[in-house]
Amino acid sequence: MKTLGFLIALFLLIPGLQAQEKSLVEKLGYQKSDILLIINNDDSGMSYASNLGTIGGMTEGLITSSTIMFNCPWSLDIVNFAKANPDKHFGVHMVLTSEWKNYKWSSVASSNTVSSLLDPNGYLWRSVEEVYQHGKAEHAYLEGKAQIEKALHYGLPITHIDSHMGTFQLKAEYIEQYVRLAKEFNLPLRMASQSTLAKYGMPDLRKACESQGLVFVDYLIYEELKDYKDDVEKFWLQVISNLKPGVTELYLHASKETDDLKVFTGSWKKRMMELEVFTKSEKIRQLLKEKNIHLISYKPLLDLQRKANP
Repeated sequence: MKTLGFLIALFLLIPGLQAQEKSLVEKLGYQKSDILLIINNDDSGMSYASNLGTIGGMTEGLITSSTIMFNCPWSLDIVNFAKANPDKHFGVHMVLTSEWKNYKWSSVASSNTVSSLLDPNGYLWRSVEEVYQHGKAEHAYLEGKAQIEKALHYGLPITHIDSHMGTFQLKAEYIEQYVRLAKEFNLPLRMASQSTLAKYGMPDLRKACESQGLVFVDYLIYEELKDYKDDVEKFWLQVISNLKPGVTELYLHASKETDDLKVFTGSWKKRMMELEVFTKSEKIRQLLKEKNIHLISYKPLLDLQRKANP
């Protein structure tokens, strides 16, 4: 055993004996120093305003990806757009909450199979905290699975999964179901940056997911959002200026101005400004060009994952 241990140590120490693990950007066919950016518009399907934001942002602007809320009444509308435009890439925005006071939705799964996720009126709980207080993680798995299967039933070639309000990503037993679903359907998943995970007591999560063959971005713009005030263009210019080599995802809630949007969310102005900035801002476009930032969707990550894990 001592001899074996010595040989392993020698193997690790001698340069050239161990293959250098390629970075994600290199695996995607770029140089190690390249900056790749996914601009994902969350909340497609939630409302007509959200759908118009996604469609406008994809066809006229810089949005490269979006995730759909299949619990919501406008989901079929954006699915039809996605199927008619196969060069536009969509994932599933897995939903466990119904956060608005006067605009509600329920589960995709049968209510008797995920009853712990539903409030006394039959809607999903309003807050993440209420989900964790009343919900069962196994029910979260069943609901997430039902949402993914609904997307597949529509014939939508989904590229990845993420989590509405982060509910699948903020508590250990829910993270377990999140990873389980990504593995079961062989899909990339939204993943927080290593610094964020370490801060929230999950320093080994990325390594654990990598060991299961899952692919995810190097960096997620999340912690920075606490400084997100009213100057939308200024904020995103600062974020983009600070992007590092690797693959980063930033997510928006870009929406078109509609009367219903103004009624159910107090953040309607910011959502409208996000659409304005990511379709019309010449400063954003110029900065992307100056920094030679490559815009991609989750599709290359999906292809990479499925090539390694057919």
